[in-house]
Amino acid sequence: MFMDHASAAGVTLWLTMLGVMRAQSVPADNDTPPFSTLYKWKQVDFEFPTPRHRRHALSTGKFVPANVLPLGIEVWGNRVWVTIPAWRRGVPATLATLPRQGGLASPQLKPYPDWSFHRGFSDPKNCTGLTSVFRIHADHCGRLWVLDSGQIDSQDNPKQLCPPSIVVFDLKTDTLIARYTIPKQFVLQDSLFSNVVVDSRTADCSDLHLYIADTWRFGLLVFREKDHKFWRFSNPLFFPDPLASNFTLHGINFQWTDGIFGLALTPIDPYEERILFFHPMSGYREFYVSTEVLRDPSRVNNSSYEFNVAGESRGLNGQASASAVDRSGVMFYGLVSRDSIGCWNTKKHYKRRNIGTVAFNTETLIFPNDIKVDQDFRQNLWVITNRLPMFQAGPLDEEDYNYRILYADTKEAVRGTVCDMDPNHPSPADIIHRGWLP
Repeated sequence: MFMDHASAAGVTLWLTMLGVMRAQSVPADNDTPPFSTLYKWKQVDFEFPTPRHRRHALSTGKFVPANVLPLGIEVWGNRVWVTIPAWRRGVPATLATLPRQGGLASPQLKPYPDWSFHRGFSDPKNCTGLTSVFRIHADHCGRLWVLDSGQIDSQDNPKQLCPPSIVVFDLKTDTLIARYTIPKQFVLQDSLFSNVVVDSRTADCSDLHLYIADTWRFGLLVFREKDHKFWRFSNPLFFPDPLASNFTLHGINFQWTDGIFGLALTPIDPYEERILFFHPMSGYREFYVSTEVLRDPSRVNNSSYEFNVAGESRGLNGQASASAVDRSGVMFYGLVSRDSIGCWNTKKHYKRRNIGTVAFNTETLIFPNDIKVDQDFRQNLWVITNRLPMFQAGPLDEEDYNYRILYADTKEAVRGTVCDMDPNHPSPADIIHRGWLP
């Protein structure tokens, strides 16, 4: 008996979420253990409606392949989502999907949910679509939370074309659910909202908050879905460390003063409040705060002492990009100056002896920009690398593979490292409550 297309699609999604149907890697890249490479590109292309549309986009400057840089990643069901911010002119679509099963080395990106939401085929001043998406996060109810900065030409001449906003899509139907504009009082001059994480506690996602990093103006926004309210926390720990603002990567020296960027939540625990770990991009340390504080707007002006340093410094060249924590409590993060993926078992003290390296590769892991842990029963770690500093310094080599999506089983990723789980260790909340983190 044969299944119809709808039934087959449902079984495929179910198998993928269980982790039974695994992604198919590109055979050429097996040199970054424990990672496999799902896709890699020299330059990124899109699925245009017709070849004529593609030629027109190229001739009018709406599509400049050298200016298209994939940045953020999310995985849900049998698809992978990629963000493409409008760093420079010539980015026709800012959010796209790819099949999770892989197979092709360098597939074209399919604009999400369709071309009508993107500037390549719409009025560039129309703010009802998507303008410049930095990062995204899917909740367990099948909704994609999209952080649209509203800013274009961020690299050359930043313009705030549209208000920064949160756009929500139903991943089951690929339809728009809602759009929430960030209120003006929480948007400072030169604010750049670059990262978002979802905190949902209930099966139906009825108690959901977002935590949003303002990397350039050093703030942490909170959004509460049930009443659509925003509030903003400020704290000195959100600022860049001047001693960590000098970067050197493959012979390129540059200075970034990027504040709070990496955001990672501990797993849900029925007996303990969740903890948000965070760090500035220009910094060597990890910090933390209880989400009990963040979820209470009355604490905005009465919480400075609730934000704390997690422990020791990661050391010289220990700047980290995005981060994520799996269900067992292991944090993964990109070490952008070391061509590495780092890890930390959050049930251990944050000391250098407890900080591990999952992978190191001077070719395939150049600037691991975004990291996600999926929601499969058997979880996977996903990484997108994009050589951002080289992109900013000048054109990337068109003959080299510049962008990659890699994945690894989270258990295999930490096997044999100091991050391997020990069930006898206390929970992160226990460590903090007992004052074990200096």
